[in-house]
Amino acid sequence: MPADFRNNLQTEGAVMPWPEKRGTKWRVRWDTGRVHPETGKKIYDSKSGFDDETTAYEYGLDRESDVRNDRYISRRDGAVLMKDYVKDWLDGIDVGHLREKYCRSVARLYIVPRWGETAVGDIKPSAYRGWKKELLARPNIGTGYGREILGIFAMMMDDAVEDELRKASPVSHKRRRGKYVKKVKEKKRHMDIADVHQLASNALAYWGFPGYVFILSMACTGMRPAELYALRREYAHPAWPASDPDDEQREEALERYSGDRPMPAVRVQYQHQWKDSVLTLLPPKYESHRTLVIPPFLADLLKMLLDSHDSEWVFPSINSGPLAKANFTYRYWRPIADGREATVIKGRGGGRGGSRRPLSGWPAVKAYAGKRLYLLRHGHKEWLDEDGHSRIAVESRMGHELAGVEGTYSNVTPTMERAIMTSLQARWESFVPTLDAGWKPASPTPLPVDLAGWMKLQVAEVGKRNSSRGS
Repeated sequence: MPADFRNNLQTEGAVMPWPEKRGTKWRVRWDTGRVHPETGKKIYDSKSGFDDETTAYEYGLDRESDVRNDRYISRRDGAVLMKDYVKDWLDGIDVGHLREKYCRSVARLYIVPRWGETAVGDIKPSAYRGWKKELLARPNIGTGYGREILGIFAMMMDDAVEDELRKASPVSHKRRRGKYVKKVKEKKRHMDIADVHQLASNALAYWGFPGYVFILSMACTGMRPAELYALRREYAHPAWPASDPDDEQREEALERYSGDRPMPAVRVQYQHQWKDSVLTLLPPKYESHRTLVIPPFLADLLKMLLDSHDSEWVFPSINSGPLAKANFTYRYWRPIADGREATVIKGRGGGRGGSRRPLSGWPAVKAYAGKRLYLLRHGHKEWLDEDGHSRIAVESRMGHELAGVEGTYSNVTPTMERAIMTSLQARWESFVPTLDAGWKPASPTPLPVDLAGWMKLQVAEVGKRNSSRGS
């Protein structure tokens, strides 16, 4: 565009970019469409380094087009460093404390080290794809964890667009790019109640009676580990529901679970988590407060357990404290699932060589050796699905919500709950006759209950019922 024509437009009040000669290069200034909040004057932006006037002017025209079409990101805004934006972004997210802690950890370990000194507006899609490839190739980052890291970064970039720090996210939301990679599923075996009982027997030998009931409770309720850690006696059978401190909740539960045909149950009211370095009772994940009916055999065991100690926690640790204070996976689950060989340990006294004390061992449970405790929760859902229970009853018991019309109109009825209780008891009764007649409970300390006598009674009662059905 000729300079004299451009000058005429400026004189007539048209908004146009203004090129200026600066040494051997050209600079262009343009109206950003914004006004300074204090002075009321227009705010201009500029860019230097052009070789000629025409190139500078056309660049300014493009920027003003962006302003008119709400696409414009000022160079000042886009220059915000990622390390500063990440801090503001984390301070603004409204999620549970565990999720916030997780996001902060991901940002500190992966996002800020890579992008912290880069301006938000300068992150290119090609640079993001290179980082993604490098990140997922790291041996210490699994597929699931990698997706979590990339997902958090993608949310940051989407919010940066809304904050007008970028025109678009560098994370493509279009179709898949690159070669197809088949999703690797965790290898799991069907949860056999014989394996579950072996785990419970191992827990008994290592931890004591609370360990025996803990394993069976997780397999028969599907509770999350942190929910079991936080299970208080007032929310467990036989005290609950009469002991529930919430008047309205107590009355409703008494009517439903303690009527003419009572159903023993536990109430998932809390989970135990560390918050600001303090062990804290928090609502269960996804606010999934729920009531879980339990089979009669487990109700017996819970009553025996609670009668055997005076702790506020249903499952006290080996040292009688809160179980959540222990590194459960390392200190408890690994020895229980992986087994331990019998050995002899040397103690003090007993002469020059000291006393020698045998330490009993227990077998590894092949289906769970080296595997996660969470598989007991997965296995519980498998049992419910296998027994044909309704989807709404299964998902509600697992602490999940069904989406759409099914979740809106469906409801868990007492009949559904009784069917679950009955099928879990039937599974136990199908196992009891197969138990080795010589099974004897082993415990690191004297058992506070007659578990062997209780088990013999279980075997006898199942035998009587089977005989009556046969006749």
